[in-house]
Amino acid sequence: MAAAGRAEAGDGGAGDAVPGGPVPALRLRMAALGRRLAARGRAGGDDTFLAKGSATLGKLEDLCNEGRERPSMLLQLYTQAVLDITYFEENQLVDEDFPEESSLQKVKELTCILSEPEDLVWECNINEEPISILGAELLECLYWRKGALLYMYCHTAKERHEWLRENIAIFKKCLNDGVHYLVKMLSFRCPLQLNDDVSLQDKDTARLLGEGIFSDTHLLAMMYSGEMCYWGLQHCGEGLQEALETIDSVSNRDLGRTSQSELLCFRETGRKMLTKYVAVCEGPLKGQGWNTTIAKQMLQYFAKSHN
Repeated sequence: MAAAGRAEAGDGGAGDAVPGGPVPALRLRMAALGRRLAARGRAGGDDTFLAKGSATLGKLEDLCNEGRERPSMLLQLYTQAVLDITYFEENQLVDEDFPEESSLQKVKELTCILSEPEDLVWECNINEEPISILGAELLECLYWRKGALLYMYCHTAKERHEWLRENIAIFKKCLNDGVHYLVKMLSFRCPLQLNDDVSLQDKDTARLLGEGIFSDTHLLAMMYSGEMCYWGLQHCGEGLQEALETIDSVSNRDLGRTSQSELLCFRETGRKMLTKYVAVCEGPLKGQGWNTTIAKQMLQYFAKSHN
């Protein structure tokens, strides 16, 4: 999975029976994305991913006008345009070190836009789950990008001590949402069930697939989510005490159709993620350059703070 979260858009084979398809709702989203793209261009944005996003939007417009393409293909192309255009904006935020006065709102906007493809599937009443329409890889990209964006934002925000003291509940919500996104990202593809009908020469590869780890990004998602849980426990406590429904959510979206106001236990979630990360890095990936020192230190902190 590339850094920008790109994936090949296939035909998906789903959604053919929908009267009228998703085109009317899709055109509204495309217009909004086009305006965002134009604004980046007026601001001097010149980037490979902006160019790819623009080309994809153009292709999508042509297909919508022809009216012959499968809804699944249209939604996958729209998703790819979203991934490309938002990637440019994310890079700007990182390069600018997440400006304190404006970055929270921008992170919220980007997270909302990255939720649009999945929302669109539900809106169009295609009678298929998003994974059947968009595919596991595109959904993984969307959730990885949302989770990694919140990880990077929180990594910067936690060092702004005055801001953190005044906005601890918002920080906690960002952590909570980010971990949810990354854990969800890890759930789209089931671990490979190895049995007599499955033959793999490489036992290490077999173990990785059996653990549900299909790329480096899956490992990073474990480490990022574990680290965010560590920050949460350090700065916010267990993560179970108070409800955060009244806080202006970073995403204002449902997560997998369940409420993101549902709080997770930072200690238990972090322990599970980092334990698996360490086991994999010191097992089938031993000697491949994956460092477990920090993960082990965080696991010790989880154990010590519990006692």
